[in-house]
Amino acid sequence: MTVHEQVKDYYGNVLGGTDDLKTSACCTADEMPGWLKPIVSSLHDEVLARYYGCGLVAPEQLPGLSVLDLGSGSGRDCYVLSALVGEKGHVTGVDMTAEQLAVARRHEDYHARTFGHGRSNVQFLEGNIDALEQLALDDGSFDVVISNCVINLCQDKAGVLRNVWRLLRDGGEMYFSDVYADRRIPADLRDDPVLYGECLSGALYWNDFLRLARAAGFADPRLVSSRPLTVDNEALADRIGHIGFWSATYRLFKLPALESACEDYGQAVVYRGTIEHCPRAFALDGHHYMETGKVFPVCGNTWMMLHDTRFREHFEFIGDFDTHYGIFEGCGTPVPFADTAAPDGSGSCC
Repeated sequence: MTVHEQVKDYYGNVLGGTDDLKTSACCTADEMPGWLKPIVSSLHDEVLARYYGCGLVAPEQLPGLSVLDLGSGSGRDCYVLSALVGEKGHVTGVDMTAEQLAVARRHEDYHARTFGHGRSNVQFLEGNIDALEQLALDDGSFDVVISNCVINLCQDKAGVLRNVWRLLRDGGEMYFSDVYADRRIPADLRDDPVLYGECLSGALYWNDFLRLARAAGFADPRLVSSRPLTVDNEALADRIGHIGFWSATYRLFKLPALESACEDYGQAVVYRGTIEHCPRAFALDGHHYMETGKVFPVCGNTWMMLHDTRFREHFEFIGDFDTHYGIFEGCGTPVPFADTAAPDGSGSCC
Protein backbone atom coordinates (compact mmCIF):
# COMPACT_ATOMS: atom_id res chain seq x y z
CA MET A 1 0.00 0.00 0.00
CA THR A 2 1.41 3.42 -1.00
CA VAL A 3 1.56 6.35 1.41
CA HIS A 4 -1.36 8.02 -0.39
CA GLU A 5 -3.41 4.83 -0.10
CA GLN A 6 -2.56 4.59 3.60
CA VAL A 7 -3.67 8.18 4.21
CA LYS A 8 -6.92 7.69 2.26
CA ASP A 9 -7.64 4.53 4.24
CA TYR A 10 -6.80 6.16 7.58
CA TYR A 11 -9.06 9.17 7.05
CA GLY A 12 -11.71 7.35 5.05
CA ASN A 13 -12.07 4.13 7.05
CA VAL A 14 -9.93 3.91 10.21
CA LEU A 15 -11.11 7.22 11.70
CA GLY A 16 -14.82 7.44 12.28
CA GLY A 17 -14.58 10.81 14.02
CA THR A 18 -12.32 13.02 16.11
CA ASP A 19 -12.66 10.70 19.12
CA ASP A 20 -10.67 8.06 17.23
CA LEU A 21 -7.53 10.23 17.08
CA LYS A 22 -4.60 9.06 19.21
CA THR A 23 -2.77 12.40 19.59
CA SER A 24 -3.59 16.11 19.82
CA ALA A 25 -1.92 16.86 16.47
CA CYS A 26 -5.16 16.94 14.48
CA CYS A 27 -7.19 18.86 17.05
CA THR A 28 -7.69 22.60 17.23
CA ALA A 29 -6.69 23.85 20.68
CA ASP A 30 -6.46 27.57 19.91
CA GLU A 31 -9.06 29.73 21.59
CA MET A 32 -11.66 30.50 18.95
CA PRO A 33 -12.48 34.21 18.52
CA GLY A 34 -15.92 35.09 19.76
CA TRP A 35 -17.11 36.39 16.39
CA LEU A 36 -16.24 33.05 14.75
CA LYS A 37 -18.09 30.82 17.21
CA PRO A 38 -21.61 31.46 15.83
CA ILE A 39 -20.42 30.51 12.33
CA VAL A 40 -18.81 27.27 13.49
CA SER A 41 -21.79 26.35 15.67
CA SER A 42 -24.11 26.75 12.68
CA LEU A 43 -22.28 24.10 10.63
CA HIS A 44 -23.89 20.73 10.05
CA ASP A 45 -23.16 18.21 12.81
CA GLU A 46 -21.78 15.61 10.41
CA VAL A 47 -19.28 18.10 8.97
CA LEU A 48 -18.04 18.94 12.45
CA ALA A 49 -17.84 15.31 13.55
CA ARG A 50 -15.51 14.39 10.67
CA TYR A 51 -13.19 17.40 11.10
CA TYR A 52 -9.46 16.81 11.67
CA GLY A 53 -7.41 20.01 11.91
CA CYS A 54 -4.63 21.54 13.99
CA GLY A 55 -5.37 25.26 13.84
CA LEU A 56 -7.76 28.04 12.96
CA VAL A 57 -7.33 28.99 9.32
CA ALA A 58 -9.62 32.00 8.99
CA PRO A 59 -7.42 34.93 7.90
CA GLU A 60 -8.73 38.47 8.02
CA GLN A 61 -10.43 40.53 5.30
CA LEU A 62 -12.01 37.85 3.10
CA PRO A 63 -15.27 39.32 1.70
CA GLY A 64 -15.55 38.77 -2.04
CA LEU A 65 -12.33 36.75 -2.34
CA SER A 66 -11.58 33.47 -4.07
CA VAL A 67 -10.17 30.91 -1.60
CA LEU A 68 -8.63 27.47 -2.12
CA ASP A 69 -8.58 24.90 0.72
CA LEU A 70 -5.97 22.16 0.32
CA GLY A 71 -7.06 18.95 2.04
CA SER A 72 -10.59 20.17 2.72
CA GLY A 73 -11.81 16.92 4.29
CA SER A 74 -15.42 17.05 5.46
CA GLY A 75 -15.66 20.73 4.47
CA ARG A 76 -15.54 22.33 7.92
CA ASP A 77 -13.10 25.12 7.00
CA CYS A 78 -14.61 25.55 3.52
CA TYR A 79 -18.01 26.27 5.02
CA VAL A 80 -16.60 28.68 7.58
CA LEU A 81 -14.84 30.48 4.73
CA SER A 82 -18.06 30.35 2.70
CA ALA A 83 -19.67 32.57 5.32
CA LEU A 84 -16.63 34.87 5.51
CA VAL A 85 -16.18 35.46 1.76
CA GLY A 86 -19.91 36.05 1.36
CA GLU A 87 -22.16 35.45 -1.61
CA LYS A 88 -19.80 37.32 -3.97
CA GLY A 89 -16.81 35.20 -2.96
CA HIS A 90 -16.01 31.60 -3.75
CA VAL A 91 -14.36 28.67 -1.97
CA THR A 92 -12.82 25.61 -3.63
CA GLY A 93 -11.96 22.56 -1.55
CA VAL A 94 -9.59 19.83 -2.76
CA ASP A 95 -9.34 16.43 -1.09
CA MET A 96 -8.39 12.91 -2.16
CA THR A 97 -10.59 10.98 0.30
CA ALA A 98 -13.92 10.00 -1.26
CA GLU A 99 -15.59 9.37 2.11
CA GLN A 100 -14.72 12.86 3.36
CA LEU A 101 -15.78 14.51 0.09
CA ALA A 102 -19.14 12.72 0.27
CA VAL A 103 -19.77 14.27 3.69
CA ALA A 104 -18.82 17.73 2.44
CA ARG A 105 -20.84 17.60 -0.78
CA ARG A 106 -24.13 16.48 0.70
CA HIS A 107 -24.36 19.60 2.88
CA GLU A 108 -23.76 22.34 0.26
CA ASP A 109 -27.43 23.38 0.09
CA TYR A 110 -27.77 23.26 3.88
CA HIS A 111 -24.97 25.77 4.35
CA ALA A 112 -26.10 28.03 1.51
CA ARG A 113 -29.48 28.32 3.24
CA THR A 114 -27.84 28.77 6.65
CA PHE A 115 -25.70 31.67 5.43
CA GLY A 116 -28.47 33.27 3.35
CA HIS A 117 -26.82 32.67 -0.01
CA GLY A 118 -28.98 32.33 -3.11
CA ARG A 119 -26.81 29.39 -4.17
CA SER A 120 -23.78 27.57 -2.87
CA ASN A 121 -20.48 29.42 -3.25
CA VAL A 122 -18.48 26.28 -2.48
CA GLN A 123 -17.23 23.49 -4.75
CA PHE A 124 -15.30 20.33 -3.85
CA LEU A 125 -12.81 18.66 -6.17
CA GLU A 126 -11.39 15.19 -5.77
CA GLY A 127 -7.64 15.29 -6.24
CA ASN A 128 -4.22 14.84 -4.75
CA ILE A 129 -2.71 18.09 -3.50
CA ASP A 130 0.68 16.58 -4.32
CA ALA A 131 -0.39 16.99 -7.96
CA LEU A 132 -2.43 20.19 -8.14
CA GLU A 133 -1.23 20.71 -11.71
CA GLN A 134 -3.56 17.84 -12.73
CA LEU A 135 -6.65 19.77 -11.65
CA ALA A 136 -8.40 22.39 -13.76
CA LEU A 137 -7.20 25.32 -11.64
CA ASP A 138 -5.97 28.40 -13.47
CA ASP A 139 -2.70 30.12 -12.61
CA GLY A 140 -3.18 33.23 -10.46
CA SER A 141 -6.84 32.45 -9.81
CA PHE A 142 -6.91 32.57 -5.99
CA ASP A 143 -6.57 35.41 -3.50
CA VAL A 144 -5.95 33.12 -0.53
CA VAL A 145 -4.90 29.48 -0.16
CA ILE A 146 -5.48 27.76 3.17
CA SER A 147 -4.64 24.34 4.54
CA ASN A 148 -5.31 22.80 7.93
CA CYS A 149 -2.93 20.08 9.12
CA VAL A 150 -2.63 18.41 5.70
CA ILE A 151 0.68 19.31 4.03
CA ASN A 152 2.52 17.08 6.50
CA LEU A 153 0.67 14.17 4.83
CA CYS A 154 2.07 15.08 1.40
CA GLN A 155 5.04 13.36 -0.17
CA ASP A 156 6.14 16.29 -2.35
CA LYS A 157 5.91 19.22 0.03
CA ALA A 158 8.16 21.40 -2.13
CA GLY A 159 5.86 20.74 -5.09
CA VAL A 160 2.81 21.76 -3.07
CA LEU A 161 4.41 25.10 -2.21
CA ARG A 162 5.47 25.69 -5.83
CA ASN A 163 1.91 25.03 -7.00
CA VAL A 164 0.50 27.37 -4.37
CA TRP A 165 2.81 30.13 -5.64
CA ARG A 166 1.55 29.45 -9.19
CA LEU A 167 -2.14 29.48 -8.21
CA LEU A 168 -2.00 32.66 -6.11
CA ARG A 169 -2.53 36.11 -7.54
CA ASP A 170 0.24 38.65 -6.91
CA GLY A 171 -0.35 40.01 -3.43
CA GLY A 172 -2.22 36.87 -2.42
CA GLU A 173 -1.27 34.71 0.53
CA MET A 174 -1.11 31.18 1.81
CA TYR A 175 -2.43 31.06 5.38
CA PHE A 176 -2.15 27.61 6.88
CA SER A 177 -1.65 25.48 9.96
CA ASP A 178 0.48 22.37 10.06
CA VAL A 179 2.67 20.18 12.25
CA TYR A 180 6.43 20.70 12.51
CA ALA A 181 9.21 18.81 14.26
CA ASP A 182 12.33 20.04 16.04
CA ARG A 183 14.47 17.63 13.95
CA ARG A 184 14.23 15.50 10.83
CA ILE A 185 12.06 12.41 11.29
CA PRO A 186 13.94 9.06 11.02
CA ALA A 187 13.01 6.84 8.07
CA ASP A 188 11.55 4.05 10.21
CA LEU A 189 9.04 6.46 11.76
CA ARG A 190 8.12 7.99 8.40
CA ASP A 191 7.00 4.50 7.30
CA ASP A 192 4.66 4.01 10.27
CA PRO A 193 1.05 4.34 8.92
CA VAL A 194 -0.45 5.33 12.29
CA LEU A 195 2.17 7.98 13.06
CA TYR A 196 1.80 9.26 9.51
CA GLY A 197 -1.99 9.34 9.71
CA GLU A 198 -1.78 11.14 13.05
CA CYS A 199 0.13 13.95 11.28
CA LEU A 200 3.41 13.30 13.11
CA SER A 201 5.88 11.25 11.08
CA GLY A 202 5.27 13.29 7.92
CA ALA A 203 5.96 16.57 9.71
CA LEU A 204 8.72 18.75 8.34
CA TYR A 205 11.70 19.81 10.40
CA TRP A 206 10.84 23.49 10.85
CA ASN A 207 14.06 24.76 9.29
CA ASP A 208 13.55 22.56 6.22
CA PHE A 209 10.10 24.10 5.84
CA LEU A 210 11.55 27.62 5.83
CA ARG A 211 14.05 26.62 3.16
CA LEU A 212 11.35 25.02 0.99
CA ALA A 213 9.05 28.04 1.34
CA ARG A 214 11.79 30.44 0.29
CA ALA A 215 12.80 28.22 -2.62
CA ALA A 216 9.17 28.28 -3.83
CA GLY A 217 9.24 32.10 -3.87
CA PHE A 218 7.93 32.96 -0.40
CA ALA A 219 10.97 34.93 0.74
CA ASP A 220 9.75 35.90 4.21
CA PRO A 221 7.53 33.29 5.95
CA ARG A 222 5.70 34.79 8.92
CA LEU A 223 4.83 32.72 12.00
CA VAL A 224 1.39 33.69 13.31
CA SER A 225 1.04 31.31 16.27
CA SER A 226 2.27 27.95 17.59
CA ARG A 227 1.64 25.43 20.36
CA PRO A 228 3.40 22.22 21.48
CA LEU A 229 1.69 18.91 20.74
CA THR A 230 1.18 16.05 23.15
CA VAL A 231 1.13 12.32 22.47
CA ASP A 232 -0.98 10.69 25.16
CA ASN A 233 -0.83 7.24 23.59
CA GLU A 234 2.02 5.53 25.49
CA ALA A 235 3.02 3.19 22.67
CA LEU A 236 3.25 6.04 20.16
CA ALA A 237 5.10 8.24 22.64
CA ASP A 238 7.71 5.53 23.14
CA ARG A 239 8.22 5.26 19.39
CA ILE A 240 8.62 9.02 18.97
CA GLY A 241 11.17 9.35 21.76
CA HIS A 242 12.61 12.83 22.22
CA ILE A 243 11.28 14.38 19.02
CA GLY A 244 9.32 17.55 19.76
CA PHE A 245 6.27 18.48 17.68
CA TRP A 246 4.42 21.77 17.30
CA SER A 247 1.31 22.94 15.56
CA ALA A 248 2.06 26.26 13.87
CA THR A 249 0.20 28.73 11.68
CA TYR A 250 2.18 30.57 8.99
CA ARG A 251 1.31 33.15 6.40
CA LEU A 252 3.24 33.27 3.13
CA PHE A 253 2.71 36.21 0.77
CA LYS A 254 3.17 36.07 -2.99
CA LEU A 255 5.20 39.26 -3.28
CA PRO A 256 8.16 38.77 -5.65
CA ALA A 257 9.93 41.90 -4.37
CA LEU A 258 10.23 40.67 -0.77
CA GLU A 259 13.81 40.49 0.51
CA SER A 260 15.43 37.61 2.36
CA ALA A 261 15.96 39.79 5.45
CA CYS A 262 14.10 42.58 7.23
CA GLU A 263 15.67 45.72 5.79
CA ASP A 264 15.22 49.20 7.24
CA TYR A 265 14.02 51.98 4.94
CA GLY A 266 12.78 54.30 7.68
CA GLN A 267 9.16 53.33 7.08
CA ALA A 268 6.13 53.12 9.34
CA VAL A 269 2.41 52.41 9.12
CA VAL A 270 -0.69 53.52 11.00
CA TYR A 271 -3.53 51.04 11.30
CA ARG A 272 -6.94 52.65 10.69
CA GLY A 273 -8.89 50.09 12.75
CA THR A 274 -11.10 49.22 9.80
CA ILE A 275 -10.46 45.48 9.27
CA GLU A 276 -13.58 43.56 10.28
CA HIS A 277 -13.42 42.13 13.82
CA CYS A 278 -10.13 44.01 14.47
CA PRO A 279 -11.23 47.48 15.65
CA ARG A 280 -8.51 47.97 18.27
CA ALA A 281 -5.49 46.30 16.68
CA PHE A 282 -4.36 44.10 13.82
CA ALA A 283 -1.85 41.26 14.29
CA LEU A 284 -0.05 40.51 11.04
CA ASP A 285 1.96 37.79 12.77
CA GLY A 286 3.40 36.92 16.16
CA HIS A 287 5.72 39.96 16.15
CA HIS A 288 3.58 42.66 14.53
CA TYR A 289 0.68 43.75 16.72
CA MET A 290 -0.39 47.15 15.42
CA GLU A 291 -2.73 49.20 17.59
CA THR A 292 -5.25 51.46 15.92
CA GLY A 293 -3.98 55.00 15.36
CA LYS A 294 -0.41 54.33 16.56
CA VAL A 295 2.62 54.93 14.36
CA PHE A 296 4.26 51.52 13.98
CA PRO A 297 7.79 51.31 12.47
CA VAL A 298 8.12 48.46 9.95
CA CYS A 299 10.74 46.87 7.74
CA GLY A 300 10.44 46.95 3.97
CA ASN A 301 8.94 43.46 3.81
CA THR A 302 6.19 44.24 6.31
CA TRP A 303 5.45 47.44 4.43
CA MET A 304 4.87 45.42 1.23
CA MET A 305 2.79 42.78 3.06
CA LEU A 306 0.41 45.59 3.99
CA HIS A 307 0.75 47.97 1.03
CA ASP A 308 0.67 45.48 -1.86
CA THR A 309 -2.09 43.18 -0.56
CA ARG A 310 -5.79 43.29 0.34
CA PHE A 311 -4.84 45.13 3.56
CA ARG A 312 -3.72 48.34 1.84
CA GLU A 313 -6.85 50.44 2.34
CA HIS A 314 -6.74 49.80 6.09
CA PHE A 315 -3.40 51.53 6.69
CA GLU A 316 -1.68 54.87 6.31
CA PHE A 317 1.87 54.55 4.97
CA ILE A 318 4.82 56.69 5.99
CA GLY A 319 8.07 56.76 4.01
CA ASP A 320 9.28 55.00 0.86
CA PHE A 321 12.18 52.87 -0.41
CA ASP A 322 14.50 55.73 -1.40
CA THR A 323 16.97 55.39 1.49
CA HIS A 324 18.27 52.17 3.05
CA TYR A 325 19.44 52.12 6.68
CA GLY A 326 20.65 48.52 6.99
CA ILE A 327 19.02 45.66 8.86
CA PHE A 328 15.78 46.56 10.62
CA GLU A 329 16.42 46.92 14.36
CA GLY A 330 15.44 43.83 16.32
CA CYS A 331 15.34 41.55 13.26
CA GLY A 332 19.00 40.65 13.01
CA THR A 333 22.61 41.64 13.70
CA PRO A 334 23.11 45.15 12.23
CA VAL A 335 26.67 44.35 11.12
CA PRO A 336 27.92 40.75 11.28
CA PHE A 337 31.55 41.68 11.61
CA ALA A 338 33.61 41.48 14.82
CA ASP A 339 34.21 44.77 16.63
CA THR A 340 37.94 43.98 16.68
CA ALA A 341 38.34 43.76 12.92
CA ALA A 342 41.12 45.97 11.62
CA PRO A 343 40.10 48.95 9.45
CA ASP A 344 42.26 47.63 6.62
CA GLY A 345 40.49 44.26 6.73
CA SER A 346 43.50 42.32 8.03
CA GLY A 347 43.10 39.58 10.62
CA SER A 348 41.97 36.01 10.96
CA CYS A 349 39.78 34.41 8.31
CA CYS A 350 37.97 32.20 10.89
